[in-house]
Amino acid sequence: MSPDLRQRPQIIQRGLESYQASFDALRAFTDARSADTPDQLWLVEHPPVFTLGLGADRSHVLAPHDIPVIQTDRGGEVTYHGPGQVVIYLLIDLRRQRPAARLFVREFVQGVEQAVIDTLAAYNLAGERKPGAPGIYVADGAWQGAKIAALGLKVRASGCTYHGVSLNVAMDLTPFSWINPCGYEGLATVDMKTLGVDAAVAEVQLALAHKLLDRFN
Repeated sequence: MSPDLRQRPQIIQRGLESYQASFDALRAFTDARSADTPDQLWLVEHPPVFTLGLGADRSHVLAPHDIPVIQTDRGGEVTYHGPGQVVIYLLIDLRRQRPAARLFVREFVQGVEQAVIDTLAAYNLAGERKPGAPGIYVADGAWQGAKIAALGLKVRASGCTYHGVSLNVAMDLTPFSWINPCGYEGLATVDMKTLGVDAAVAEVQLALAHKLLDRFN
């Protein structure tokens, strides 16, 4: 493998884009990948949408109102995406990351989670993992235990990943009350603004993207 293929993934700004358009593009990109295709991080915001993972129980969508519900091929349960939320899609060839080893999917997931924790720490917010509950949760204060970031991936047999991670920055959180987030009844969700951080989505997007890049080196 040439040394340039081990460089950091490219950051691709896709702006505000419908979930279906991103989903179709993720699969098309992954279908067309070759050994020479650079890894990429796609930075995007979505209009309101509920998405279901492969193992999702549709009954966890309690009242979708007029928000579309889309079945995906990622892992996990139901979640919500909407304006004011950072979404980063991870188009990574894990075999390229560890060319002489087996796929370390769990290690990769933990690295993504740590990037979120590190990003929150840069804004003086404490995040933590919960055993058996993917994502990142508030570690202290009045909102301790509330979910602030979600993670859902697809890893193909080729070792190529897509889907990714979302971090709540400054959202209308109401739609989270219309579902059982990630399959957990009554799970509180929160965003950075509610926790006292006034930051632009674009700023947090880049902060998280660079923390992810640090983890992939």
